[in-house]
Amino acid sequence: MLNFTVGPVMSSASVRAIGAEQVPYFRTAEFSAVMLENEKLIKKFAKAEENARVVFLTSSGTGAMEAAVMNCFTPKDKVLVIDGGSFGHRFVELLEIHGVPYTAIHPEFGQGVTEETLRQYDDKGYTGFLVNLDETSVGVLYDIRLISDFCTRNHIFLVVDSISSFLCDEFDMKALHVQVMITGSQKALACPPGVALVVLSEEAVERVNNNRPRTMYFDLKSALKNQERGQTPFTCAVGILLQINRRLREIDAAGGVDSEVQRIGNLAKYFRERISGLPLQIISDSLPNAVTPLTPTGGVSAFDIFTTLKNEYGIWVCPNGGELRDKVFRVGHIGALTENDFDTLIEAFHDMHRLGLL
Repeated sequence: MLNFTVGPVMSSASVRAIGAEQVPYFRTAEFSAVMLENEKLIKKFAKAEENARVVFLTSSGTGAMEAAVMNCFTPKDKVLVIDGGSFGHRFVELLEIHGVPYTAIHPEFGQGVTEETLRQYDDKGYTGFLVNLDETSVGVLYDIRLISDFCTRNHIFLVVDSISSFLCDEFDMKALHVQVMITGSQKALACPPGVALVVLSEEAVERVNNNRPRTMYFDLKSALKNQERGQTPFTCAVGILLQINRRLREIDAAGGVDSEVQRIGNLAKYFRERISGLPLQIISDSLPNAVTPLTPTGGVSAFDIFTTLKNEYGIWVCPNGGELRDKVFRVGHIGALTENDFDTLIEAFHDMHRLGLL
């Protein structure tokens, strides 16, 4: 199987090997040392401030999104949220569930936000901003520098869902004045799904400690306190956290976050250059490194392309649901992939084109 989705993705042999081992008991000094190293390397790769903290939740990325909303905002806040796809809309749903007042920004399909769009919200009393930085459902990378400038001049608390952009696109948490960054184990970390990570600035830690969310499992105060000794409040996904440690060490040994971003960017460029001439159109005006969104121009259903690749070629790409089901599919560039892997996918596209299936 070749996997070109954006999560779960292909894992390295060394990461997979840890998954085949027996899961050890975790209330030990040895596991605490692993967790403290995980926190140190995540902070390093996020380029977070020295006093930033990282907590590890046994959940999907949505769990971390909900934890950020619950712990950082209350009904007294007034939040802006970019609702440009299914993942951005998830933030909207969470704000509604937890009674946080919000205004949704709706970019045009396949486009980012502009300075003109944001300026209309200047000096309007907003206290928070939520953005799914890489809206993978439509393959759009929002301009985080533009958003950061807007939040800085308006003194707005910025929460960035970087689940699909962490380690894929340039990101400097400290320089961008990002207060909370969220990511997950199954994206560019290239581990199995099941762990979500929340990176908190010093200001965000203070906000969390002063808030009293109505939750036990997602109370980040408890997670922060336990992580001081390299532990979690409840039983965690021990095996995945060990795999994350191996993966972080691999990235560090290969040159760190900048090298990994360049590697993924090069794969994205390689793929996009080599699909010219095929009846496929890239739909985004603001492409991330992690994924290429494609719409077929030859009258074939996007979902049928996904199904044919899966059933006839043993290749997985990302389908879409809802109104985009037959219009858009996506090809990911993250995980343990090589140029040779993309050559295999492109040859499958050409074969399907010859057979009238693309």
